[in-house]
Amino acid sequence: MEINRIRLMNFRNYKSQQVAFSKNFNIIYGDNGQGKTNILEAIFLCASGRSHRTSRDSDLVNMDGKGYYVKIDFEKEGLESSIEISYNTDEKRKIRINSIPVRRIGDLIGNLNVIIFSPEDLMVIKEGPSERRRFIDITLSQLKPTYFYDLQQYLKILSHRNNLLKEIQNNKSLIDTLDIWNNNLIKTGSRIIAERSKFIRILSKYAKEYHEKLTNNCEELELKYTPSINTEENYELEFVEKVFTQTIEKSIKREMIKCATLYGPQRDDYEIYINGKNVKSYGSQGQQRTSVLSVKLAEIEIMKEQTGEYPILLLDDVMSELDEKRQNYLMENMKGIQTFITCTDKSFFDSMHTEDNGFYFISKGEVRN
Repeated sequence: MEINRIRLMNFRNYKSQQVAFSKNFNIIYGDNGQGKTNILEAIFLCASGRSHRTSRDSDLVNMDGKGYYVKIDFEKEGLESSIEISYNTDEKRKIRINSIPVRRIGDLIGNLNVIIFSPEDLMVIKEGPSERRRFIDITLSQLKPTYFYDLQQYLKILSHRNNLLKEIQNNKSLIDTLDIWNNNLIKTGSRIIAERSKFIRILSKYAKEYHEKLTNNCEELELKYTPSINTEENYELEFVEKVFTQTIEKSIKREMIKCATLYGPQRDDYEIYINGKNVKSYGSQGQQRTSVLSVKLAEIEIMKEQTGEYPILLLDDVMSELDEKRQNYLMENMKGIQTFITCTDKSFFDSMHTEDNGFYFISKGEVRN
Protein backbone atom coordinates (compact mmCIF):
# COMPACT_ATOMS: atom_id res chain seq x y z
CA MET A 1 0.00 0.00 0.00
CA GLU A 2 1.50 3.32 -1.07
CA ILE A 3 0.37 6.93 -1.32
CA ASN A 4 1.48 8.50 -4.61
CA ARG A 5 0.33 12.08 -4.14
CA ILE A 6 -1.86 14.36 -2.09
CA ARG A 7 -3.76 17.50 -3.04
CA LEU A 8 -4.85 20.07 -0.45
CA MET A 9 -7.09 23.07 -0.95
CA ASN A 10 -7.91 25.44 1.91
CA PHE A 11 -6.92 22.73 4.38
CA ARG A 12 -5.47 24.17 7.59
CA ASN A 13 -2.70 26.57 6.48
CA TYR A 14 -2.49 25.14 2.93
CA LYS A 15 -4.33 27.22 0.31
CA SER A 16 -3.46 25.08 -2.71
CA GLN A 17 -0.80 22.40 -2.66
CA GLN A 18 -0.04 19.16 -4.48
CA VAL A 19 2.80 16.87 -3.39
CA ALA A 20 4.12 13.64 -4.93
CA PHE A 21 5.64 11.22 -2.42
CA SER A 22 8.38 8.60 -2.34
CA LYS A 23 7.42 4.95 -1.90
CA ASN A 24 9.87 4.66 0.99
CA PHE A 25 10.70 7.33 3.55
CA ASN A 26 9.19 10.82 3.33
CA ILE A 27 10.92 13.27 5.65
CA ILE A 28 8.76 16.37 6.25
CA TYR A 29 10.79 18.99 8.08
CA GLY A 30 10.68 22.65 9.09
CA ASP A 31 10.10 24.89 12.07
CA ASN A 32 7.17 24.39 14.40
CA GLY A 33 3.83 25.82 13.29
CA GLN A 34 4.59 25.67 9.54
CA GLY A 35 2.15 22.86 8.61
CA LYS A 36 4.11 19.60 8.87
CA THR A 37 1.54 17.78 10.99
CA ASN A 38 -1.27 19.09 8.77
CA ILE A 39 -0.09 16.79 5.96
CA LEU A 40 -0.22 13.76 8.25
CA GLU A 41 -3.60 14.91 9.51
CA ALA A 42 -4.95 15.01 5.93
CA ILE A 43 -3.68 11.46 5.31
CA PHE A 44 -5.25 10.22 8.53
CA LEU A 45 -8.51 11.98 7.63
CA CYS A 46 -8.70 10.09 4.33
CA ALA A 47 -8.03 6.80 6.08
CA SER A 48 -10.40 7.15 9.03
CA GLY A 49 -12.87 9.87 8.12
CA ARG A 50 -11.76 11.97 11.08
CA SER A 51 -8.87 14.09 12.23
CA HIS A 52 -6.67 12.79 15.02
CA ARG A 53 -6.59 16.30 16.50
CA THR A 54 -10.15 17.63 16.33
CA SER A 55 -13.72 16.39 15.91
CA ARG A 56 -14.90 19.50 14.02
CA ASP A 57 -14.54 19.90 10.26
CA SER A 58 -14.66 23.67 10.66
CA ASP A 59 -11.29 23.52 12.47
CA LEU A 60 -9.69 22.14 9.30
CA VAL A 61 -10.73 25.02 7.04
CA ASN A 62 -8.15 27.62 6.05
CA MET A 63 -8.89 31.00 7.64
CA ASP A 64 -9.40 32.52 4.17
CA GLY A 65 -11.68 29.75 2.89
CA LYS A 66 -15.26 28.52 3.34
CA GLY A 67 -14.43 24.84 3.05
CA TYR A 68 -11.60 22.38 2.39
CA TYR A 69 -10.75 19.70 -0.16
CA VAL A 70 -8.33 16.77 0.23
CA LYS A 71 -7.52 14.14 -2.38
CA ILE A 72 -5.14 11.21 -2.04
CA ASP A 73 -4.06 8.98 -4.92
CA PHE A 74 -2.72 5.63 -3.72
CA GLU A 75 -2.00 2.06 -4.76
CA LYS A 76 -3.50 -0.93 -3.02
CA GLU A 77 -2.87 -4.51 -4.09
CA GLY A 78 -1.35 -3.16 -7.30
CA LEU A 79 -4.43 -1.10 -8.24
CA GLU A 80 -4.63 2.69 -8.34
CA SER A 81 -7.31 4.28 -6.19
CA SER A 82 -8.30 7.68 -4.87
CA ILE A 83 -10.06 9.14 -1.87
CA GLU A 84 -11.55 12.63 -1.86
CA ILE A 85 -13.01 14.46 1.12
CA SER A 86 -14.60 17.89 0.79
CA TYR A 87 -16.37 20.11 3.25
CA ASN A 88 -18.23 23.39 2.92
CA THR A 89 -19.64 25.37 5.82
CA ASP A 90 -23.00 25.43 4.01
CA GLU A 91 -23.10 21.67 3.26
CA LYS A 92 -22.36 18.33 4.83
CA ARG A 93 -18.98 16.73 4.29
CA LYS A 94 -18.70 14.66 1.12
CA ILE A 95 -16.55 11.55 0.62
CA ARG A 96 -15.72 9.92 -2.70
CA ILE A 97 -13.80 6.73 -3.36
CA ASN A 98 -12.63 6.42 -6.96
CA SER A 99 -15.00 9.33 -7.74
CA ILE A 100 -17.99 7.40 -6.36
CA PRO A 101 -19.82 9.09 -3.44
CA VAL A 102 -20.07 7.10 -0.20
CA ARG A 103 -22.50 7.99 2.59
CA ARG A 104 -21.09 6.18 5.60
CA ILE A 105 -17.71 6.51 7.27
CA GLY A 106 -17.77 2.71 7.58
CA ASP A 107 -17.53 2.47 3.77
CA LEU A 108 -14.37 4.57 3.86
CA ILE A 109 -12.50 2.81 6.65
CA GLY A 110 -10.29 -0.04 5.48
CA ASN A 111 -9.59 1.39 2.02
CA LEU A 112 -6.42 3.20 3.11
CA ASN A 113 -4.81 1.68 6.20
CA VAL A 114 -2.58 3.83 8.37
CA ILE A 115 -0.85 3.62 11.74
CA ILE A 116 -0.14 6.97 13.38
CA PHE A 117 2.44 7.40 16.13
CA SER A 118 2.74 10.73 17.94
CA PRO A 119 4.19 12.03 21.21
CA GLU A 120 0.66 11.85 22.66
CA ASP A 121 0.75 8.07 22.15
CA LEU A 122 3.80 7.88 24.40
CA MET A 123 1.56 9.26 27.15
CA VAL A 124 -1.21 6.73 26.60
CA ILE A 125 -0.16 4.63 29.60
CA LYS A 126 -0.37 7.60 31.95
CA GLU A 127 -3.69 8.82 30.55
CA GLY A 128 -7.17 7.51 31.34
CA PRO A 129 -8.92 4.42 29.89
CA SER A 130 -10.61 6.40 27.10
CA GLU A 131 -7.20 7.16 25.53
CA ARG A 132 -6.14 3.52 25.74
CA ARG A 133 -9.43 2.38 24.18
CA ARG A 134 -8.98 4.88 21.34
CA PHE A 135 -5.40 3.65 20.89
CA ILE A 136 -6.58 0.19 19.83
CA ASP A 137 -10.01 1.13 18.40
CA ILE A 138 -8.36 3.07 15.54
CA THR A 139 -6.48 -0.01 14.31
CA LEU A 140 -9.22 -2.52 15.04
CA SER A 141 -11.76 -0.41 13.12
CA GLN A 142 -9.52 -0.46 10.03
CA LEU A 143 -9.11 -4.23 10.25
CA LYS A 144 -12.81 -4.90 10.83
CA PRO A 145 -15.29 -2.36 9.43
CA THR A 146 -18.04 -4.32 11.23
CA TYR A 147 -16.32 -3.47 14.52
CA PHE A 148 -16.41 0.23 13.64
CA TYR A 149 -20.11 -0.07 12.79
CA ASP A 150 -20.82 -1.80 16.13
CA LEU A 151 -18.86 0.91 17.92
CA GLN A 152 -20.93 3.66 16.28
CA GLN A 153 -24.19 1.84 16.97
CA TYR A 154 -23.24 1.18 20.58
CA LEU A 155 -22.59 4.87 21.25
CA LYS A 156 -26.06 5.72 19.89
CA ILE A 157 -27.69 2.98 21.98
CA LEU A 158 -25.76 4.12 25.05
CA SER A 159 -26.90 7.72 24.58
CA HIS A 160 -30.55 6.69 24.16
CA ARG A 161 -30.39 4.42 27.20
CA ASN A 162 -28.80 7.06 29.42
CA ASN A 163 -31.46 9.58 28.38
CA LEU A 164 -34.16 7.02 29.14
CA LEU A 165 -32.69 6.38 32.62
CA LYS A 166 -33.01 10.12 33.29
CA GLU A 167 -36.56 10.32 31.93
CA ILE A 168 -37.67 7.40 34.09
CA GLN A 169 -37.09 9.61 37.14
CA ASN A 170 -40.06 11.74 36.07
CA ASN A 171 -42.13 9.09 34.31
CA LYS A 172 -41.96 5.63 35.91
CA SER A 173 -44.08 4.05 33.16
CA LEU A 174 -41.14 4.40 30.78
CA ILE A 175 -39.37 1.61 32.66
CA ASP A 176 -41.29 -0.87 30.49
CA THR A 177 -39.32 0.31 27.43
CA LEU A 178 -35.94 -0.23 29.07
CA ASP A 179 -35.76 -3.93 28.12
CA ILE A 180 -35.51 -3.08 24.43
CA TRP A 181 -32.51 -0.82 25.00
CA ASN A 182 -30.96 -3.32 27.42
CA ASN A 183 -31.10 -6.03 24.77
CA ASN A 184 -29.58 -3.79 22.09
CA LEU A 185 -26.87 -2.65 24.49
CA ILE A 186 -25.96 -6.21 25.46
CA LYS A 187 -25.94 -7.64 21.93
CA THR A 188 -23.85 -4.86 20.41
CA GLY A 189 -21.62 -4.36 23.46
CA SER A 190 -20.84 -8.07 23.72
CA ARG A 191 -19.60 -8.17 20.13
CA ILE A 192 -17.28 -5.23 20.87
CA ILE A 193 -15.93 -6.90 24.02
CA ALA A 194 -15.34 -10.19 22.20
CA GLU A 195 -13.47 -8.46 19.34
CA ARG A 196 -11.36 -6.36 21.70
CA SER A 197 -10.35 -9.43 23.67
CA LYS A 198 -9.20 -11.27 20.53
CA PHE A 199 -7.27 -8.26 19.28
CA ILE A 200 -5.53 -7.58 22.60
CA ARG A 201 -4.47 -11.24 22.87
CA ILE A 202 -2.80 -11.07 19.43
CA LEU A 203 -1.41 -7.61 20.18
CA SER A 204 0.13 -8.88 23.40
CA LYS A 205 1.81 -11.77 21.57
CA TYR A 206 3.51 -9.56 18.97
CA ALA A 207 4.32 -6.73 21.39
CA LYS A 208 6.01 -9.23 23.70
CA GLU A 209 8.31 -10.33 20.86
CA TYR A 210 9.27 -6.78 19.91
CA HIS A 211 9.81 -5.83 23.54
CA GLU A 212 12.16 -8.75 24.15
CA LYS A 213 14.32 -7.60 21.22
CA LEU A 214 14.29 -3.98 22.42
CA THR A 215 15.39 -4.97 25.92
CA ASN A 216 17.79 -7.81 25.01
CA ASN A 217 15.41 -10.36 26.59
CA CYS A 218 15.64 -8.60 29.98
CA GLU A 219 11.95 -7.71 30.14
CA GLU A 220 8.74 -9.61 29.39
CA LEU A 221 5.77 -7.52 28.30
CA GLU A 222 2.11 -8.54 28.56
CA LEU A 223 -1.18 -6.78 27.78
CA LYS A 224 -4.24 -7.68 29.85
CA TYR A 225 -7.78 -6.75 28.87
CA THR A 226 -9.88 -5.49 31.79
CA PRO A 227 -13.52 -5.16 30.75
CA SER A 228 -16.02 -3.62 33.15
CA ILE A 229 -17.94 -6.90 33.36
CA ASN A 230 -16.36 -9.95 34.98
CA THR A 231 -16.04 -12.54 32.22
CA GLU A 232 -13.38 -14.56 34.10
CA GLU A 233 -11.28 -14.27 30.89
CA ASN A 234 -13.85 -16.22 28.90
CA TYR A 235 -14.61 -14.11 25.84
CA GLU A 236 -16.80 -16.47 23.85
CA LEU A 237 -19.63 -14.30 22.55
CA GLU A 238 -22.43 -16.37 24.09
CA PHE A 239 -20.78 -16.31 27.52
CA VAL A 240 -20.07 -12.56 27.32
CA GLU A 241 -23.74 -11.90 26.52
CA LYS A 242 -24.79 -14.04 29.49
CA VAL A 243 -22.49 -12.22 31.93
CA PHE A 244 -23.41 -8.80 30.51
CA THR A 245 -27.11 -9.61 30.95
CA GLN A 246 -26.61 -10.70 34.56
CA THR A 247 -24.54 -7.59 35.29
CA ILE A 248 -27.20 -5.25 33.88
CA GLU A 249 -29.94 -7.01 35.85
CA LYS A 250 -28.00 -6.62 39.11
CA SER A 251 -27.05 -2.99 38.51
CA ILE A 252 -30.32 -1.58 37.17
CA LYS A 253 -31.41 -0.01 40.47
CA ARG A 254 -28.07 1.77 40.87
CA GLU A 255 -28.17 2.86 37.23
CA MET A 256 -31.58 4.46 37.67
CA ILE A 257 -30.28 6.36 40.70
CA LYS A 258 -27.12 7.45 38.84
CA CYS A 259 -29.03 8.01 35.56
CA ALA A 260 -26.12 6.39 33.72
CA THR A 261 -25.04 3.04 32.25
CA LEU A 262 -22.43 1.72 34.67
CA TYR A 263 -21.15 -1.29 32.70
CA GLY A 264 -20.16 -1.93 29.11
CA PRO A 265 -17.39 -1.29 26.55
CA GLN A 266 -17.45 2.45 27.34
CA ARG A 267 -15.80 1.57 30.68
CA ASP A 268 -13.32 -1.04 29.44
CA ASP A 269 -9.57 -0.73 29.85
CA TYR A 270 -6.40 -2.75 29.32
CA GLU A 271 -3.18 -2.76 31.26
CA ILE A 272 0.44 -3.26 30.27
CA TYR A 273 2.73 -5.32 32.47
CA ILE A 274 6.52 -5.71 32.43
CA ASN A 275 7.87 -8.69 34.37
CA GLY A 276 4.50 -8.98 36.09
CA LYS A 277 4.33 -5.35 37.27
CA ASN A 278 1.89 -2.72 36.02
CA VAL A 279 3.85 -0.27 33.86
CA LYS A 280 1.51 2.62 34.69
CA SER A 281 2.21 2.30 38.42
CA TYR A 282 5.73 0.89 38.55
CA GLY A 283 7.37 1.43 35.16
CA SER A 284 10.04 4.03 34.52
CA GLN A 285 9.53 6.60 31.76
CA GLY A 286 11.90 4.59 29.56
CA GLN A 287 9.93 1.38 30.16
CA GLN A 288 6.66 3.15 29.40
CA ARG A 289 7.99 4.50 26.11
CA THR A 290 9.50 1.18 25.13
CA SER A 291 6.24 -0.65 25.84
CA VAL A 292 4.20 1.80 23.71
CA LEU A 293 6.76 1.49 20.89
CA SER A 294 6.48 -2.31 21.10
CA VAL A 295 2.68 -2.07 20.88
CA LYS A 296 2.82 0.23 17.84
CA LEU A 297 5.21 -2.10 16.02
CA ALA A 298 2.90 -4.98 16.90
CA GLU A 299 -0.07 -3.15 15.37
CA ILE A 300 1.86 -2.75 12.12
CA GLU A 301 2.67 -6.48 12.00
CA ILE A 302 -0.93 -7.49 12.75
CA MET A 303 -2.23 -5.25 9.98
CA LYS A 304 0.24 -6.78 7.53
CA GLU A 305 -0.74 -10.29 8.60
CA GLN A 306 -4.48 -9.70 8.32
CA THR A 307 -4.61 -7.53 5.18
CA GLY A 308 -1.62 -8.84 3.24
CA GLU A 309 -0.03 -5.38 3.00
CA TYR A 310 1.84 -3.09 5.35
CA PRO A 311 -0.11 0.02 6.36
CA ILE A 312 1.11 3.57 5.78
CA LEU A 313 3.11 4.68 8.83
CA LEU A 314 2.80 8.25 10.12
CA LEU A 315 5.39 9.39 12.66
CA ASP A 316 4.49 12.84 13.95
CA ASP A 317 7.59 14.34 15.62
CA VAL A 318 8.06 11.13 17.58
CA MET A 319 11.75 10.56 16.83
CA SER A 320 12.82 13.44 19.09
CA GLU A 321 10.99 11.73 21.97
CA LEU A 322 13.01 8.51 21.65
CA ASP A 323 16.63 7.85 22.58
CA GLU A 324 19.16 6.76 19.95
CA LYS A 325 18.67 3.03 20.58
CA ARG A 326 14.90 3.24 20.15
CA GLN A 327 15.26 5.55 17.13
CA ASN A 328 17.53 3.05 15.37
CA TYR A 329 15.32 0.11 16.26
CA LEU A 330 12.23 1.90 14.92
CA MET A 331 13.98 2.83 11.67
CA GLU A 332 15.19 -0.74 11.20
CA ASN A 333 11.64 -2.03 11.53
CA MET A 334 10.21 0.49 9.05
CA LYS A 335 12.08 -0.92 6.05
CA GLY A 336 9.63 -1.87 3.32
CA ILE A 337 6.91 0.36 4.81
CA GLN A 338 6.00 3.71 3.26
CA THR A 339 6.67 6.09 6.14
CA PHE A 340 5.96 9.79 6.68
CA ILE A 341 8.11 11.44 9.34
CA THR A 342 7.74 15.00 10.60
CA CYS A 343 10.65 16.67 12.39
CA THR A 344 12.23 20.05 13.02
CA ASP A 345 15.80 18.79 12.63
CA LYS A 346 16.47 16.54 9.65
CA SER A 347 20.14 15.89 10.48
CA PHE A 348 19.30 12.40 11.83
CA PHE A 349 18.08 11.48 8.33
CA ASP A 350 20.82 13.14 6.23
CA SER A 351 22.38 9.77 5.41
CA MET A 352 19.07 8.79 3.75
CA HIS A 353 19.35 11.51 1.08
CA THR A 354 18.91 9.19 -1.91
CA GLU A 355 16.54 8.95 -4.87
CA ASP A 356 14.56 6.31 -2.99
CA ASN A 357 13.50 8.73 -0.24
CA GLY A 358 11.77 12.10 -0.28
CA PHE A 359 12.65 15.26 1.66
CA TYR A 360 10.12 18.08 1.94
CA PHE A 361 10.79 21.44 3.57
CA ILE A 362 7.63 23.11 4.92
CA SER A 363 7.42 26.86 5.42
CA LYS A 364 4.20 28.84 5.96
CA GLY A 365 1.99 26.21 4.37
CA GLU A 366 4.16 25.69 1.29
CA VAL A 367 6.14 22.56 0.39
CA ARG A 368 9.58 22.68 -1.19
CA ASN A 369 11.54 19.60 -2.27
